[in-house]
Amino acid sequence: MKESLFQPIQLGRNTLTNRIVMPPMTRSRASQPGNVANEMMAKYYAQRAQAGLIVAEGTQISPMGQGYAWTPGIYSPEQIAGWKLTTDAVHNNGGVIFAQLWHVGRVTHPDNIGGQQPISSSALKAENVKVFIDNGTQEPGFVDVVEPRAMTKEDIKAVIEEYRQAALNAIEAGFDGIELHAANGYLINQFIDSQANNRTDEYGGSVENRLRFLSEVVAALVEAIGADRVGVRLAPFTSLNGTVDANPVETYTAAAALLDTHKIVYLHIAEVDWDDAPQTPAGFKQAVREAFKGVLIYAGKYTPDTAEQAVKDGLVDMVGFGRPFVANPDLPNRIKHGYPLAVHDPATLFGGDEKGLTDYCEFAR
Repeated sequence: MKESLFQPIQLGRNTLTNRIVMPPMTRSRASQPGNVANEMMAKYYAQRAQAGLIVAEGTQISPMGQGYAWTPGIYSPEQIAGWKLTTDAVHNNGGVIFAQLWHVGRVTHPDNIGGQQPISSSALKAENVKVFIDNGTQEPGFVDVVEPRAMTKEDIKAVIEEYRQAALNAIEAGFDGIELHAANGYLINQFIDSQANNRTDEYGGSVENRLRFLSEVVAALVEAIGADRVGVRLAPFTSLNGTVDANPVETYTAAAALLDTHKIVYLHIAEVDWDDAPQTPAGFKQAVREAFKGVLIYAGKYTPDTAEQAVKDGLVDMVGFGRPFVANPDLPNRIKHGYPLAVHDPATLFGGDEKGLTDYCEFAR
């Protein structure tokens, strides 16, 4: 029995029944046209409502925010109504679900954003990065990203407003809160990491300047829906989608301290999770714990045993299990009783239908 993982925890307005998080995972099954969340997605999330917290897949805040084919949005009335199917289904099964608000910045292709040139902190192309487009078949077609244009001050103000409105839309759609996606090389990360940002104005250069866009977006979200319904995801040590910071310990410890001033409800750290990836330094985790007083979530290469120990050690409050949730809808039940875990089919992760989404066995014995 993993006692620490099954202690309840207060997350803003919600009392969560366990410390197990289903983190956001792109599945690319939104209905077309319109990138609308649908009944199939509602069933998928409802099956996994045993999680203490579900963070739904990355959801673009605007047409320009879309990085990949068939991902859902949250800017149109149809999209809000589509997500209501999911939130109702999760709540009917006793779950708590946050929306992840997503703008990919330069990690896209004109085919995914109506022929426009992508925007970013700077006119720097992400090298060796591909995204998938709708090539007219059920299989995604992968293409190289293109060079973005640097955002103007007017662009920055407009995108902050898009985030604010998306948060209001998420609450209208029935979500319990939102997670700001500031990780994995997407737009906000493109401002934070030094090697993706060569601006010379107040949004570039120093750590304080590179964190300014993050701070302004979070302030807008907090003003719109309340700090107790806002979480943020960061990825300090990843190089996903071409973003690298010269001094991640300094930068992301400062980010944690900054987010603490906004009193957000949680900070979600995405650890590197590929084979042979380095461990997140213990000293960094200690520094983050000291800098940020809210709920701390970590997600990465955790097993039930390492997750239990992490919570017991006190540097982590909740732990995210990504791919294990794909093939194990009742993952908390399996962890609690020590049941074996099923393995997902990688070929069905992105795009397609119910196969590999809702057809995994819901109950282990």
